[in-house]
Parts: sequence; structure tokens; C-alpha cells
Amino acid sequence: MCLTMSLSAMAKELTVKTDVFPVNSVRLGDSQFLKNQQNDIHYLLGLDADRLLAPYLKGAGLQPKAENYTNWENTGLDGHIGGHYLSALAYMYAATGNKEIETRMDYFLGELQRCQEAVGNGYLSGVPGGLKIWNEIAEGNIRANSFGLNDRWVPLYNIHKIYAGLRDAWLMAGRENAKTMLIRLTDWMISEVSKLSDDQIQEMLRSEHGGLNETFADVYGLTGNKKYLRLAHQFSDRRMLDPLLKGEDNLTGKHANTQIPKIIGYKRIADLEGLEDWNRAAAFFWDVVIGQRSVSIGGNSMREHFNPTNDFSQLLLSEQGPESCNTYNMLRLTKMLYQTSDDIRYMDYYERALYNHILSIMNPVQGGFVYFTPMRSGHYRVYSQPQTSMWCCVGTGLENPARYGEMIYAHQGGDLIVNLFIPSTLTWDNMTIEQSNHFPQEPSTDIIIHSKKVRKMAVKIRKPWWTDGIKVSINGTIVDTKTEGGYIVVSRKWQDGDKIHVDLPMHLTAMSTPDGKPQYSFLYGPIVLAAKIGTDRQDGMYADDSRGGHIANGPQIPQNQMPAIISNADDVISHLTPVSNRPITFRLTGVTLPQYEGMILQPFYQLYECRYQIYFPVYSQQDWTARSEQLAKEERERQALEASTTDKVFCGEQQSESDHFFMGQGSWNGSDGGTHWRRTRSSFTYKMNATEATKLRISAFRDREPVLLSINGHNLGMFNVGNDGIITTEIPATTGTATITLTAAEKNQSPRITEIRLCK
Repeated sequence: MCLTMSLSAMAKELTVKTDVFPVNSVRLGDSQFLKNQQNDIHYLLGLDADRLLAPYLKGAGLQPKAENYTNWENTGLDGHIGGHYLSALAYMYAATGNKEIETRMDYFLGELQRCQEAVGNGYLSGVPGGLKIWNEIAEGNIRANSFGLNDRWVPLYNIHKIYAGLRDAWLMAGRENAKTMLIRLTDWMISEVSKLSDDQIQEMLRSEHGGLNETFADVYGLTGNKKYLRLAHQFSDRRMLDPLLKGEDNLTGKHANTQIPKIIGYKRIADLEGLEDWNRAAAFFWDVVIGQRSVSIGGNSMREHFNPTNDFSQLLLSEQGPESCNTYNMLRLTKMLYQTSDDIRYMDYYERALYNHILSIMNPVQGGFVYFTPMRSGHYRVYSQPQTSMWCCVGTGLENPARYGEMIYAHQGGDLIVNLFIPSTLTWDNMTIEQSNHFPQEPSTDIIIHSKKVRKMAVKIRKPWWTDGIKVSINGTIVDTKTEGGYIVVSRKWQDGDKIHVDLPMHLTAMSTPDGKPQYSFLYGPIVLAAKIGTDRQDGMYADDSRGGHIANGPQIPQNQMPAIISNADDVISHLTPVSNRPITFRLTGVTLPQYEGMILQPFYQLYECRYQIYFPVYSQQDWTARSEQLAKEERERQALEASTTDKVFCGEQQSESDHFFMGQGSWNGSDGGTHWRRTRSSFTYKMNATEATKLRISAFRDREPVLLSINGHNLGMFNVGNDGIITTEIPATTGTATITLTAAEKNQSPRITEIRLCK
């Protein structure tokens, strides 16, 4: 039984205006959503539970039954997928009632319980050498940076996953042992930080820590014990919260998915305590991210960081586009804001992100999940494999299909709300609501009410932003309706078998990037359209277990070889014409390159295992002639550099540095104008692939301070940054992995280093 409502009934809560039905009340009908959900069940059951449990048994001093998975699961983030896995099992069992999933969940919980009991103090985690670092932290020895804590890879982020997994196993599947373990683990954390001041805890929170404030607030909601609410406040990062309370946007350059779970926590605390200012802060964050920092598919970030709001050019060039985890978490925040505001904007975004990003990140044939969705024209995506890929976006990817049903329906008292047009069946209050359609291929839906008794209620059907002229008929007769708060409302006494038919005519929309530049993505209704460009040289499309295996590092098509549209912004939609007998399919004409004239645009979520184009620049003929020459020059230079590169590090960026085993002393990172950097008063190192490399190339801000460079302990000399912001030097011939060290001059600091490359 789903126990979501157990988190309510606190004294000063914000008013919940709309109650969303939990997934155990909804079963999906025939659609791509159902197919993905079934594929996800196979993926979940294909994973070896004992390998995912291995880090927890090791952390408890017990003999593991199998070895850790590789990839992120044995290079420092050991155990994080196990927490996601438990959440996914709990949600999938609630969403489907699948008995194999239930059996796997109960086995997983039983093994976790054995681990917690073996430790004895409530601790439960897979963090390597966790007991040692937690003892250091408890004594006030805190060494925190954005992606590390006491020489471990984000252990707070890691342990948050098992907190969330235990919570979900209780709330979604009603497992009492999960609730007991969750409370014991939270009591352990209270003891862990009991000797620390609030300032020390805030210092600890410099390290990525997921949504710990949310889960601690949830434990307060479960128990009513205010010690857990105090813990939730202690784990709320004031560096992020305070500017939001003032309505200040300082997100540029920040690691996006470090921040979003924090905001979910602020919102959860606001809901439980009735904190209107914290609620406004969360809503302000949502407005900024969705309105100014997201692309058409509903995703955000470039190389995992928030890009500048006034320039999306680098995002549209990067192979590391919006991260799936970000959108997973933005949908969670959206749900919470919708429930207490009744604002239809939240549902409009939810639908767009669900269809165009979340639905599209799963390979519908092979299975597997996408980490980055490049917005770069002509590029492609990489898909995880069950035995090799243990990224964060695999964790959230496992959860997504089990959550597909949670926002389709809602209710306000005894009135039914239909928010999403996804084939499904809702069981509620002695009624069954059946929704059937071929949406979005056919712009309509049917809603049938099954009830043994006559039922008087209002049925409220969301009126999306993308439709005009909605028509509603009941049992074949068109009826008059009224619109309230963005919903078409039909009130009457409903009898068994009454059928509501809703026509939802769709139209084309051209959506530019938030910076307002003339580069457009096309939507038909809520569906983002894209062109299939080809299938060649998708190197690493099925990921291996390397640290960078989630990145599509194959050849990049020069952007001057990708089509743009010759038009003006006011007339750009006229370049699309529908293809007969092919729903949601259009031809694009008036493009710059003859070979692409008449190219086909179709729903992005239908494309997989291919190169694609989502955004199309728009030029006048005169501008295109000049710009194409400049693009060609820029692309030749960039392609030449990329072709010669054996490895590269984006300094100050969390994942890039983690993938290259950063270590440093007296070092710190920052961001200026959206460009990340790292500098030091001592030294820092990376491990990089040096095979065939003959040059070291450093990019930096034009600071005056020199820096000493060395490779594998061999000093290359002291260097100053050139006027072009570049340092280059020859290196000794080497193969395999090389350690690159940057050291500040004595009694000085290094320049702000932005990028390091080894080149052939």
C-alpha cells in the first residue's frame, strides 16, 4: 500500500490545493510510456542485486556475496546506484504490482538490514572507508570541496541515495523494516553532527550532498519529532538559500544538479512548516531555471553547469548538453510547487519535459539510459549498459519509468483532474477512470467513468498552452463547458460508462533559446520536433565502463555543414509543411544546404541511435554568406584541436575533475562569466591519457602569476600565460596514464587555469 499521505498532518503546513494520485492508483495503458516501463523492469531485473549490495556489506565489515560493479561503483561512489535501485524497485512495485520486483526489493531490504545491524549504531552506507571519514567529520576535521569531502567522492551525496531509497520503500511499498532503518540512519546522522557547530555543518555542505534536507524533513513528517526538522534546517545550504530568499539569481557557473535537490528540500521544509518565504525562494528558482536556463526539451545545463542566461551558444555547441538527472529533479520540484499553487504553468512544463526529455532518454529497443542529451546539431547520445554503466543518470533513469503515472491525475476534494493525456486507468473512491487515446499522434483523448453508483462531481481537464478550440462531448453529444484556472470543467451526475471525448487541436510553435537569439526549435503541440541526420561514427554509443563512457566523444560534424534556415523570425514556421499520412511529421524547406532541403522533422522522443538536429539557426541570405565563412574558419580550428587531443580536463568542473582523479593542496575553484577555473597556492594534479601525446596545452585567464608544470614528476619549467590565454610546451614521449601537476610559484598563487589538454 502506498503511504504518501503519511507525510502530512503537521501543524503549520502550506495548504495543499491539489492532491496528486500516487502511482499505485494508476496503471499505464498501451503507449511508449508503457513500453519504456516494461523495458525498465527488464533492466532492473537484469542488474545483480548482490553486486549493488557489495559496497554496503563491505562498509559493515561483512563478506560480500559478489564484487562491486565497476565504473562509478568501484572508483569512489560505491553504493550510490544501490540507493536509486531501491527507490526504483519500490516505485515500480507500486506502479505495476510486479511480483519479481517485489521479491527483489524485499531481498535488497533484508541485506541492508543485515548491514545496519552489523554496524550497530544505525549507520548504513557503501562509501569506501566510510566509518573512518565519518569519525573525522564528527570530531570537526572537515575538508570539503564541491566534489569531495575528507578525500572521498561526495560521500554526503552518496549516502543521500540510500536515505531516499529507504524512504521510498516505506512510502511506496509500505515496508516497515525500511521505515525502521530510515529512522535509525537519521538518528545516526544526528549523532554524527552533534558536536559540530552550524557553521561547521555549513562548511561540510560545500560538498555536493543531494537532497539530505528533504529526506530529514520527510522523517519529521513521518514521526512528528522536531529533532528531525532541526536536522533538515542544519542541512539546508545557506549559500544557496539566502540569495534566493532575496530574489537573486546567482546560478551561472554553478553545478546544476548539486543545487536542484537542495531546492526540493527547501520546498519540503516550507510545506511542512508553512514557510512562505522559503516557498517563494523555491518558486523563484523554478522560474529562473525554466524561464531563463532551459532549452525546448525541458532540460538545462552544459557540462553539468548552469550556463549564462544571455548566451546559449556554447550549450548549442557542446557534446555535453542537458543532464537527465537535472530534469528528473526539476519534475519533482514542479510537482511540489503545483500541489500548493494550482498554477497551470507547472503542468505545462511538466508535460513538455516528460515527453521530450525524460521519455527520450531511454533506448526503446536495447534499453539503456542517456546522461547528456547534446543540443549540438548533428551529434548523438550514449546509452548505458546494465553491467558497465553506473552513472547518476542511470540511477534516476531507473526511477523515471516507474514514476510516469504520478501526475496524470489529481483531485480537489471529490472533483477529478485530468492533467496528462497518457493512456491509463485510475482507481479511486470506488470508481475506475479509464483514459484511452493515440496521443500525440491523434490530438484527442477519451475518458470513460466506471462507477456502480451515480456520482456527482466536476471533471477538470487541463487546457494546455498549445491548443485552441477544445471541444468536449459526452456520450457523443457536444456540451458547453467553462474554463477555470486553466481547466475545462464539466460538472454533472456521472453514470457508469459515461464517455468524455476531448478534441485537442495542436499547432506549430517556434521556440528560440532563452537568450532570444535567432535559433529555433519547433514544437507541434507539446512535442519537440527533430531531424535525423545519420547513423555513422557514433563512437561509444553503447557505453563501456570507463569514467568518461557516458560522453559522446565521437567525431563532431562541423556546424557550417549543418543546415540553417534562410528566413526572418516572423516567418520561420512557414518553412514547415506537414507530410500526409504521417502524424507529427513535417518537411523543412528553405535551408542553407541543398542536400538537406525537404528534410524530415518528427518527434524527438521517437529518435534513437542516431545523430539529430533540434535547433535551427535563422539567417538572412546576406548574413548567411558572411557567417558561413566565419563558421567554417572557427570549425576548422576547433576540429583540428579536437583531432589532436588525446585527453582534456575542464578545470573546476566537478565531473571532469572527478573523471581525471583530481588531487590538490591549497587549491580552490570558481567561475567567471560562466567559465570555470581552478587555481592554487600550492599544487594540484590530474591523471590523463597521454598515449601519443607530445604537447601540453593549458588555457587560463590572463593572470600575471606564473605556474610550474610537470608530467610524471618531470619538471617542464615555469610558464606565464600568453596574451592569447594559452600556455603550450613539449612533453616527453609517454604512453598510458600520465600525472599532470601544476604548482604555484613560491609565495604566490597560480593563474586561474580553465582547461588542460594533452595533444598529439
